[in-house]
Amino acid sequence: KAQEYIFKYIVQSRRLFSLATGGQNEEEFRCCIQELLMSVRFFLSQESKGSGALSQSQAVFLSSFPAVYSELLKLFDVREVANLVQDTLGSLPTILHVDDSLQAIKLQCIGKTVESQLYTNPDSRYILLPVVLHHLHIHLQEQKDLIMCARILSNVFCLIKKNSSEKSVLEEIDVIVASLLDILLRTILEITSRPQPSSSAMRFQFQDVTGEFVACLLSLLRQMTDRHYQQLLDSFNTKEELRDFLLQIFTVFRILIRPEMFPKDWTVMRLVANNVIITTVLYLSDALRKNFLNENFDYKIWDSYFYLAVIFINQLCLQLEMFTPSKKKKVLEKYGDMRVTMGCEIFSMWQNLGEHKLHFIPALIGPFLEVTLIPQPDLRNVMIPIFHDMMDWEQRRSGNFKQVEAKLIDKLDSLMSEGKGDETYRELFNSILLKKIERETWRESGVSLIATVTRLMERLLDYRDCMKMGEVDGKKIGCTVSLLNFYKTELNKEEMYIRYIHKLYDLHLKAQNFTEAAYTLLLYDELLEWSDRPLREFLTYPMQTEWQRKEHLHLTIIQNFDRGKCWENGIILCRKIAEQYESYYDYRNLSKMRMMEASLYDKIMDQQRLEPEFFRVGFYGKKFPFFLRNKEFVCRGHDYERLEAFQQRMLNEFPHAIAMQHANQPDETIFQAEAQYLQIYAVTPIPESQEVLQREGVPDNIKSFYKVNHIWKFRYDRPFHKGTKDKENEFKSLWVERTSLYLVQSLPGISRWFEVEKREVVEMSPLENAIEVLENKNQQLKTLISQCQTRQMQNINPLTMCLNGVIDAAVNGGVSRYQE
Repeated sequence: KAQEYIFKYIVQSRRLFSLATGGQNEEEFRCCIQELLMSVRFFLSQESKGSGALSQSQAVFLSSFPAVYSELLKLFDVREVANLVQDTLGSLPTILHVDDSLQAIKLQCIGKTVESQLYTNPDSRYILLPVVLHHLHIHLQEQKDLIMCARILSNVFCLIKKNSSEKSVLEEIDVIVASLLDILLRTILEITSRPQPSSSAMRFQFQDVTGEFVACLLSLLRQMTDRHYQQLLDSFNTKEELRDFLLQIFTVFRILIRPEMFPKDWTVMRLVANNVIITTVLYLSDALRKNFLNENFDYKIWDSYFYLAVIFINQLCLQLEMFTPSKKKKVLEKYGDMRVTMGCEIFSMWQNLGEHKLHFIPALIGPFLEVTLIPQPDLRNVMIPIFHDMMDWEQRRSGNFKQVEAKLIDKLDSLMSEGKGDETYRELFNSILLKKIERETWRESGVSLIATVTRLMERLLDYRDCMKMGEVDGKKIGCTVSLLNFYKTELNKEEMYIRYIHKLYDLHLKAQNFTEAAYTLLLYDELLEWSDRPLREFLTYPMQTEWQRKEHLHLTIIQNFDRGKCWENGIILCRKIAEQYESYYDYRNLSKMRMMEASLYDKIMDQQRLEPEFFRVGFYGKKFPFFLRNKEFVCRGHDYERLEAFQQRMLNEFPHAIAMQHANQPDETIFQAEAQYLQIYAVTPIPESQEVLQREGVPDNIKSFYKVNHIWKFRYDRPFHKGTKDKENEFKSLWVERTSLYLVQSLPGISRWFEVEKREVVEMSPLENAIEVLENKNQQLKTLISQCQTRQMQNINPLTMCLNGVIDAAVNGGVSRYQE
């Protein structure tokens, strides 16, 4: 314990003796000191072998040994003292043969040495560094005393950083890389893979230790030069050793760019770390090309490389578009856009793969697609051509590129729904790939794939924009229907189709469109059979048989038809499910279903249903979404909704639209205008089946359903005069332009509106018009008389008023005008 003071006494005595004798016996004194320290080394090298006294004595000596350095410097030059200390510390037994208390004391001694004045001198530091690193390596290998190890390492790198202009630093970096880089990587992997402690104090300590090791690694890599990297790569004796090192460092880099590695506001630290990572990767990618291509190709290491590169580019802290202009400018001036640099490196490495590219198709399509969706033009221009390369290699292997197409479609949906991608990307993707495939033998099928993917992007972008709105409106529903139909008809992607069926179903429920919700769910129901085939858990459905899922769907659909007052459709489904119950002799459920069916018949007869109005809507101009642009639709109005209210609702949904005040077909100028024009007018439904409507004795409650359901055809009449108008009898020259609209699907259906597939325009002469008017009036009278006879109508005023209008017309001259 008193060795510090003993040495002070020795040194002071020698100094006074030298002054008195003129420096006699100097050499002898030096030899004595050397012999003393040799005795110390022998004492320290002894293993305790169960003797507590020896290890205790060694611990006491080591705890006060660093205090002697300053005294020794008064007698010897820096190098000599450094060599003495190095020999003394080097004599310590290895960690495996000493007890835990001595390990800690030994490490503290190393720590004090690094903090001492002796270590600050570059000459002595270069001598002491190997023994310091040796002991650190042993402790890190055993994963013991990590907090102390981290502190020592931090002090080592602090000194190197302070003196980074000196030449000796390069040599010190050489020693550290050779001795410590590998174990430092392993330590970071080890401590980051451990579960974090539960107590907050321990958790903060854990984070501090992790942070110190990470900072040391970054500091080391940052100061490595070309020569250091070359020496490091040359130091591996076998390719297996190099492979293990590369996999290890790529894994550590992936850990370093995790969002939780640094606090959220540590932007500068993240940028420094990323700069170090990309610099190191650029050096290591050369080793990857030289050692793991052609016959030495190693999938795992290449996959690890690409995976690291992709998550590097996708980091939130590198998305400069989110920065303020001044911050973005500073980052670009200091580091450039590191995403573009890494993107160019990915492209270069991909081109080197040759036929080995097939190993990464289709696995890398999704990750590369995510990179291209980043709104950086240079990055997109570099990365998009890789998809052409993938198509080409897949064509060579399989004779088609269905795998590429399938993966592109699957990933596009999920990525764009996350908010990635834009209209510029859609145009760039289309133009770059079309140009790339111009001279390919498979050009035709390539154009088809690019067109399909581009059209999908159009719909996904529209869908995303629509979903940003607050309330559920026709635009949201129409967009979802467009996407749903695209997945079914053009892509034949059943799972995506079913997902969007349920998204549409949820929208309808939210908007209380219960009839449309039932029709939507019916699409999924039609895909299922009454079988015992097991179905996996999917969306909100549990794992169950196909029969059970279909039964659940039937009951849900019936419930929605009931709430939407579409009871006739509910009855059809009741019958179908009743047949299944009967075939299984499930009379309990059969009874319930028959009672439900009976209740629906009662509702038809007892409850009042409003007949909705129908409106034709034209969406003209380039500012409308793709699924609406320059198309016309027929929409089923809400209860009590008239033309003025419907028009106002549409203008609220499209606040920038201009309402057209005429019903004429617009010209090409309107179609190509950079604006939105809405053309709205009411149309009359033409029921497909007239039999029920014309049959006498059928109650109006029943007829009302067939008047406005399962409607494909609608009509709009525009009266006009041909020739000179007869002032006495205008019916003589009154022609009618009748426009018939045919829809792609009948109303009601999975949407409140459907696109017009075909339109027919005919002109009706005054005679034809007069015959139709009289036929309609006769039919109206028949209906009113029938209602009076069957006592459906308590008040006969409507019949008397109608008869008066025919027999003694007060306006337009009545029947006599038609007789003329």
